[in-house]
Amino acid sequence: MDAPQAAARHARAGALVLTATDRPVLVVGAGLAGAVHARVLAEAGRDVHVIDRRPHVAGNAHDEVDATGVRRHVYGPHLFHTNSDRVHAWLLRFTTFLPYEHRVTVRLPDGRGFVPVPVNRATVNTVFGQRLETEAEVAAFLARVAVPVERPRNAAEWLHARVGTTLTDLLFRPYSRKMWGVELEDLDASVVRRVPTRHDDEDRYFPTARHQGMPRDGYTEMVRRMLDHPRIRVETGVAFERAMLREHAFCFASSSIDEWFGYALGPLPYRSIRFHHRTEPARASFGPTVQVNLVEHPTFTRHCDWSLLPGHVVRATGSKTVTHDEPCDVRDNGHERYYPVPDGSGENAALYRRYVALAAAERDVAFVGRCGTYRYLDMDQVVGQSLESAHAWLRGATPAPAAEPRG
Repeated sequence: MDAPQAAARHARAGALVLTATDRPVLVVGAGLAGAVHARVLAEAGRDVHVIDRRPHVAGNAHDEVDATGVRRHVYGPHLFHTNSDRVHAWLLRFTTFLPYEHRVTVRLPDGRGFVPVPVNRATVNTVFGQRLETEAEVAAFLARVAVPVERPRNAAEWLHARVGTTLTDLLFRPYSRKMWGVELEDLDASVVRRVPTRHDDEDRYFPTARHQGMPRDGYTEMVRRMLDHPRIRVETGVAFERAMLREHAFCFASSSIDEWFGYALGPLPYRSIRFHHRTEPARASFGPTVQVNLVEHPTFTRHCDWSLLPGHVVRATGSKTVTHDEPCDVRDNGHERYYPVPDGSGENAALYRRYVALAAAERDVAFVGRCGTYRYLDMDQVVGQSLESAHAWLRGATPAPAAEPRG
């Protein structure tokens, strides 16, 4: 072989090696899970290609300033809270958090006013017309109205055993029926275990979270800053196609795992939400908290007054936006997936595990985020798991979907 031929062969071999090692990593979804993966990989020296079929970044945390001058969370309220110093410190690289501690009230029927949720002393006193003064008195009262259930099998029995039937039917049953499209008896107890019962006057939704607040410039700007790196290329309005896998070294997919496999085993059930926005006078009051649950409305679960969130009145116009949530089946809202359905029978979890078995045969793909792992995850959980997942892959481990979805 002469020198030119040898040089050409060496060049071709070098090109093959270069292609195999330096192809970019594909990230499907520009939400929090995708953005965290992309940033970690880019800072480790990998080229990353992020795509999202929506026309924007930040996924379901996307926010925007509307015509009233108020920042609105396009896909419902997103509330950052965490006890993880690591997650909080990592996010502080891309935003500054304004102090905010979330509170929720329920508007009682018949004009009886508002009570806090989770249930606390004020809730019990108002609903039952009591004047309980101590935590011990509240605990004793709830013990008297509770229905003894040794081993709760579903959300209804779990609530009955803690707060009795009156509070269950007043505060939780109407909301859950609209939210999930089924009765409490058909829901896994994990749905309501997230909501504690309190015997004092604590009315903060996340009282034990060490870090909580709202990003000063919004979630979308925070995610934009995460994706602002010379090794990250972002394309919105681009849907995933399997042919893309050939051009990339690996894929982190935050898309729904059942959609990835063409619903071969049947669709995983999700609930979606239709949002109804109303323009109201800036000074109008619709309740004492940003979020007010509406137990008496036939279809709406809650309304959110965005102007009450810190930093959300971006410019004063004399108006504001109030949004009402109407839950629905995912098929009735363009397959916009928000909440995996944790049914009491366990059938949905079993179906997910069958998709996990299919995923085990997929090479060079990891499923991440809420839809990829069929879990209801808080934002800090998404960030924390994504940091772990990206660093594990850089160390040579291949992340896999979780075997058990959780409520």
